[in-house]
Amino acid sequence: MMFGSKKQVLVIEGMMCQHCAAHVEGALGKLEGVKGVKVDLAAKTATVKVASEIAYATYEKAIAEAGYKLVEVK
Repeated sequence: MMFGSKKQVLVIEGMMCQHCAAHVEGALGKLEGVKGVKVDLAAKTATVKVASEIAYATYEKAIAEAGYKLVEVK
């Protein structure tokens, strides 16, 4: 059980296959405060479990460096 943990859903453009999903999971998983990442290719989203909220710009940079585009954080 993880107390103080939140979820953020990221809408990501450009993911097409399991390799893309693994690349995005790896990039997001390296961010400080991230406890887990689950990518849904069909929905073009990544659900990120975080200890505390992470800034949009931090997600945007990590995703851009992985070769994809962050569209929205829900």
